[in-house]
Amino acid sequence: MSIPDGMFKRFEQEGMAMVDETSGSIEYPDEAGYPDGTGTLSEDQRVLVDEVTASGPAEPGIEFFVVNNTETESYDAVSGDTLVGGITYQRHGDVVTLIATSVYPEFRGQGVATELIRRVLDAIRSEGLQVKVQCPIVKTFIEQHDEYDSLVARN
Repeated sequence: MSIPDGMFKRFEQEGMAMVDETSGSIEYPDEAGYPDGTGTLSEDQRVLVDEVTASGPAEPGIEFFVVNNTETESYDAVSGDTLVGGITYQRHGDVVTLIATSVYPEFRGQGVATELIRRVLDAIRSEGLQVKVQCPIVKTFIEQHDEYDSLVARN
């Protein structure tokens, strides 16, 4: 993106994140999980990264179950009859690429993202599959939980 003459980007330190006031994006290089080690996370992604790195209760604040929706290639988190979040993916052979994690705003901060990722990784493991991780939230979770490191495809 080019910046018009006379306009500049102003970054402010916000915890570990850098806020670009012109676009509203958050620079989160150490946590982002992008292949080159840099990138920007949206505010929504930053909130979920913060959730999976927080030391909070082991159980989520709401009850939900996970459905593998093969038509939409998503693992959907459902509470009652309400979709509360999900992880999109693509499957190629024995490798599942986890692309993006989302949780609706009203369900954030309750451990849904953390437990959703845990359940999805456990399901993938139980099927004897491996994962490639494009999602910075899942990448951060795996970095925090060594027990899932063996699921990551190394090629």
